[in-house]
Amino acid sequence: MKFHPSRRTALKWISAIAVTGVSWCGAETLAPDRWQKTHDRIWLSGDVWANPMEDWRIREGGAECLNAGLGRSVHSLTHQLTRNAPFRMEVTVTRVADHANDPGAGFRIGLRSELNEYRSNCFEIEGVRAGWMPGQLVLGSRSMALKGAGQQLRLILEGRPDGQQCLLKLSAEDAASAKRLGSIEHAVPAKQVFGNVSLAHNLMPATARNIRSRRQDRPDGARYRFERWTMGGDGFRVSPEQRFGPILWTMYSLSDSRSKDGFVMKLSALTGPMGGKDSKEIELLVQKDGRWHSLGTAALDTDAWVATFRIANWDASKSVPFKVVYHEQRRDGSVKPDEWSGTIRANPAGKPLRMAGLTCQNDYGFPYAPVADNLIKLDPDLLFFSGDQIYEAHGGFGIIRRPAAPAIISYLRKYYQFGWAFREAMRNAPTLCLPDDHDVFQGNLWGEGGKPMASGDSGASSLGGYIEPVRMVNAVHKTTVAHHPDPYDPTPAKQGMSVYFGDMVYGGVGFAIIADRQWKSGPEAVDTGEGRPDHVVDPDFDTSTLDKPGLALLGGRQEAFLKTWASDWRGHSLKAVLSQTVFAAVATHHGGYDDFLKADLDSGSWPQAGRNRAVELMRPSMALHINGDQHLASLVKYGVAEQRDGNWSFCTPAIAAGYPRWWRPDDSSMPHSNRPSHGLPNTGDYIDGFGNKVHVQAVGNPVVGTAMNRYQLAHEKGSGFGMITFDTANKTYHLECFRFLIDATDGKPTNQFPGWPVTIEQKENGGVVPPR
Repeated sequence: MKFHPSRRTALKWISAIAVTGVSWCGAETLAPDRWQKTHDRIWLSGDVWANPMEDWRIREGGAECLNAGLGRSVHSLTHQLTRNAPFRMEVTVTRVADHANDPGAGFRIGLRSELNEYRSNCFEIEGVRAGWMPGQLVLGSRSMALKGAGQQLRLILEGRPDGQQCLLKLSAEDAASAKRLGSIEHAVPAKQVFGNVSLAHNLMPATARNIRSRRQDRPDGARYRFERWTMGGDGFRVSPEQRFGPILWTMYSLSDSRSKDGFVMKLSALTGPMGGKDSKEIELLVQKDGRWHSLGTAALDTDAWVATFRIANWDASKSVPFKVVYHEQRRDGSVKPDEWSGTIRANPAGKPLRMAGLTCQNDYGFPYAPVADNLIKLDPDLLFFSGDQIYEAHGGFGIIRRPAAPAIISYLRKYYQFGWAFREAMRNAPTLCLPDDHDVFQGNLWGEGGKPMASGDSGASSLGGYIEPVRMVNAVHKTTVAHHPDPYDPTPAKQGMSVYFGDMVYGGVGFAIIADRQWKSGPEAVDTGEGRPDHVVDPDFDTSTLDKPGLALLGGRQEAFLKTWASDWRGHSLKAVLSQTVFAAVATHHGGYDDFLKADLDSGSWPQAGRNRAVELMRPSMALHINGDQHLASLVKYGVAEQRDGNWSFCTPAIAAGYPRWWRPDDSSMPHSNRPSHGLPNTGDYIDGFGNKVHVQAVGNPVVGTAMNRYQLAHEKGSGFGMITFDTANKTYHLECFRFLIDATDGKPTNQFPGWPVTIEQKENGGVVPPR
């Protein structure tokens, strides 16, 4: 059934933003010395967002674009036009590289998504243009000849109400003499100017499609630098709390090391990519007895731009406020501090531990406010992001694969959208965050122990190994897992690639953190018939032939860790395994509603022998397996020798599902038995496409998404998040699976996917238990 939200719900999530601390601005402006005191660097400043970050630099006190391609822009984060009232913007524009192909430069205003929310607005490219093109001024659809312009102009854009319209005026002055060179006026409906305002490097028309599909590099075009960008007037809403950086966000973990180090708190603070003359340290302070006490400084890694603190013998009995401080060194010798604060929670001992499970953030749903806001309301004790914090299309402008340094910057710009959306939830709760295939710019990842990919698979989806340079992969790992508890065995994988598998003990629960793709074998080792080597499309194909000797799922090092971990009960009484995806093929249709797929090698169901070893290693731990990646919520129980003789798995729904999948065995005439008492379709005991035994208790099938609004579309496509409550006293796991466009605190049964909530007893993970 297609979802149709109530008017109240739709207005709540889709209307214009509600921002606290907002003031209406008269004369207030962005500082006229913007960037003049900033050292040369990639990252511009906390009050703007650059599209794309890798194509911009601060040079000689101005923001300079390196690429004349379509859509390059710099959005103000703190100033949005929200009412038909007077406003004014000015900027000095310098042509720093001449070329016959000159796309012009100036402003764009009225940039807004269907949400008209400042973060989502940053990726809109169609607004009212106002600027300087060769020999002319352009304002909206109008233009006029401009004579006497040199290499540098001062552009002034003014707006004032004229009934239901806004009368715009663009003027150009010689930057040195302030001599007026010309002006042009144009009236537009007032609503056309509402939204974000930006500096526009390329004034040529563009479409969202060509910006998102590829990079559209133009190395042969004229380029510009922007300086002294100011704005003011009552038309602007000014929201300084919307700044994003220099400190972007923090993530931390707290774990009982069961050693002389006691509880260990590890915290990572992320900044944008700074410059050679910028400070490279961050300071950590905690509040005790009403005063701030420094715990020292940590150096920023100049690839990942992460500073990580490790504090042993942490007092986990109480919650402690913290803040991290970055002291930005400026060209005039002054120092500008920036702070980010939060709370290190007390270890939740003696009470149930509540964990949110999240995965897969396709950015059509950015900034995912329904999920992010529900996390803040529910206030879980722990957040777990199981992978795909980015996709290659995040923020548009394609990707840079190599060399490593620009590839890292391309990745960071996309990854920052993750922190931008969820930093408020992460600032006060421990967070575990795993990298997956799209995080390292691969459609699928068959890591084979860190080996380099043998050839240039352009889609990076069907060959074993890593297509990206190891330096880039290590930077991805550092941004996601540097704050995790220390790895069980830190010995690097092939090429010197970092590893992160290990455990965490928190709230009386022991967590095994594993990488189910870093050692996984690639599909070129087997023959799957026609089509993609990782997909089996023939319903009569014998998939048992794909289970060849020597193939790996977790690999020997992680299997040895799981074996040791399963029998180590120090400091906890419940266990959970955290990984990227489910060890079963719980999807019958991929991509399109009627596109049947017998078997997908990207699932954790292949290779079968490696999958069975993983289940058998987990069984003595009686652990719940929590994972994601599939864009399809499921609750299944693994079987090896017989149905339901293994552990339960909870695959949480995607935060914003992109590529759709369905589990519809009933429509595909797959035999089943032991359907649960709830009688829901597509549930019961099955043999999956690889011949593995799986009991399906519940599944969150989507509908075909058609909505134009991003939040309605995410809801239709089966997006949402999971919640797991670990009750260490009663030895149970309470599982909830929330849909996207709901209020998780109002108690409505329809908030959750069919078949949830479910309570599982610990002993059920250790052997055969009748279905519920």
